[in-house]
Amino acid sequence: MPLNLTQKLIQAHLVGENTLPAPGTDEIANAMLPSPGQSIALRVDQTLTQDATGTMAYLEFEAMGVPRVKTERSVAYIDHNTLQSGYENADDHRFIRSCARKHGIFFSRPGNGICHQVHLERFGVPGKTLLGSDSHTPTGGGLGMLAMGAGGLDVAVAMGGGAYHIPMPKVTLVRLTGALQPWVSAKDVILEVLRRLTVKGGVGRVIEYGGPGVAGLSVPERATITNMGAELGATSSVFPSDEVTKAFLKAQDRAEDWIELLPDENAEYDAVIEIDLSALEPLAACPHMPDNIKPVRELAGIKADQVCIGSCTNSSLQDMLKAAAILKNKTVHPGASLSIAPGSKQVLTMLAQNGALADLIAAGARILESACGPCIGMGQSPGSGAVSLRTFNRNFEGRSGTADALVYLVSPETAAASALTGLFTDPRTLGEAPAITLPERFLIDDNMIEPPVPGSETDTVEIEYGPNIKPFPRSEPLPTDLTARAVLKVGDNITTDHIMPAGAKILPYRSNIPHLSQYCFAQCDPDFAQHCKQAGRGVVIGGANYGQGSSREHAALVPLFLGVKAVIVKSFARIHAANLVNAGILPLIFADAADYDHIETGDALDFQGIRGHLENGTVIIMKNLTRGESYMLRHELSPRQREILLAGGLLAYTKNL
Repeated sequence: MPLNLTQKLIQAHLVGENTLPAPGTDEIANAMLPSPGQSIALRVDQTLTQDATGTMAYLEFEAMGVPRVKTERSVAYIDHNTLQSGYENADDHRFIRSCARKHGIFFSRPGNGICHQVHLERFGVPGKTLLGSDSHTPTGGGLGMLAMGAGGLDVAVAMGGGAYHIPMPKVTLVRLTGALQPWVSAKDVILEVLRRLTVKGGVGRVIEYGGPGVAGLSVPERATITNMGAELGATSSVFPSDEVTKAFLKAQDRAEDWIELLPDENAEYDAVIEIDLSALEPLAACPHMPDNIKPVRELAGIKADQVCIGSCTNSSLQDMLKAAAILKNKTVHPGASLSIAPGSKQVLTMLAQNGALADLIAAGARILESACGPCIGMGQSPGSGAVSLRTFNRNFEGRSGTADALVYLVSPETAAASALTGLFTDPRTLGEAPAITLPERFLIDDNMIEPPVPGSETDTVEIEYGPNIKPFPRSEPLPTDLTARAVLKVGDNITTDHIMPAGAKILPYRSNIPHLSQYCFAQCDPDFAQHCKQAGRGVVIGGANYGQGSSREHAALVPLFLGVKAVIVKSFARIHAANLVNAGILPLIFADAADYDHIETGDALDFQGIRGHLENGTVIIMKNLTRGESYMLRHELSPRQREILLAGGLLAYTKNL
């Protein structure tokens, strides 16, 4: 049976009852892969965490009592909470470093760069699985990895040797032909995919890229595309590992990590999308959603108050060299502010050595440290009502740190061109595009990556807890019956930024769930926390694609702390639904979406026999005591997930094994 690339990666990592014979054996010809939607368990080769989610992940790992990680490679990155206006972030970094040293985890120090950029450069290996506590972990698919974002608890379990459980995904092939025209970039490719599929189009799918156009895309360009597969809601995105991949790894002094990974001839896909790269033009995602796509030429002339170049999407050396070439011997418009954040120490140092950094500074760019920064509202918030052009991956309302800012997502070329004019500018109007080539060898200096202590010396390492680090909330086993009150009703496409905001004022408290609770759903209802306390037990009602965006498990842990017992919606985003299960919160779906209209905030809701219904896998009937109505609910839970909920969350379930 010919297999596509995604199926090959999954086949090689299946564990448990779905394990298949080894590739290349006679038995594999007659073996069948699990069907889409069937629950599968995958062996995890590598993990990564970042500091906004890492503290909780390592608290959970500590609670498991596993002395050393059991993965091939686990890396802890410091890249989110690097703005140190108080002791909280520095304390978290110290805690993460001590956990890394003790438990066999590599530690990427503050200033070394953004997790996905550094992992691509120094650790990613074609054919491996990568699980990260960040939704943009699929960046690794640019190297031919099966890379997936997850909640911190799933990552902690994987570090302890546990499998990662997901529904078997469908696979959509994006077949690329032709070649990108001057001034058109990889960012425009993924924006075109988002235009066609929307932010819900990748749910339950892996997006696989193939076709003759793939050969013309560098690894950093491929990584830009797989990075923003997260905005499609996709489980992952993946490119083949080919001669382009080999050249990139050789330039990173890692040629031994390369293997060729291609789909079989005549491989089948659940859907196919054809994109002619030569027909694309510069695109932009307009406020306030990544799939609100328009051609840049239609936006030309809009005032650009701020331009930001960087983030895990567009901070590679290739991206930075493009911006520097456009800005060389020119000056940023006096009405615009330009900030640039190189993605890693490797990128920043090479820019400094080849003179491109001097060109950026001379043009008036504000150089930021190699970190996430403005992408998560950690500094560089726009002015009130300002237009901000960003090479980032998300433009959700308020994410920038300014509630009424208008954020557009664009390519580095469009960003740099607009910084010069102070207006939204189609870069094709600048004349001949600069020719950028990647070096045959990158600067290799891993002095900011600290290896763990040897296993024989772990007793010498003490875990360092700061006063801001509080225990994570514990759930209780699911009761026989449940009565709760609807504490909030929200609409479609609610993001985890709505549920648990980021930003410089809030992120330092990611280790302190009680403090975070006062900000939960603040954008939707400033009194949400108070309503939860008054209700005792709460239910959140939502629309379609609930929980899209970041993988932050705080969007489940904080509602758990506030007494939320169930979330009932029209449909869920994958990672958030899994995080709710891990926290012990019921993710339920309206059997009839029209019933959403019958419930209002404050209604008393009753779930008689809920535990028995979940144990038996039957439909769940919810009574609205306030209105005298009943509604049928369903779920998409695997047998294992039902067991997790019955136990009171993944941590309790894991301890009971």
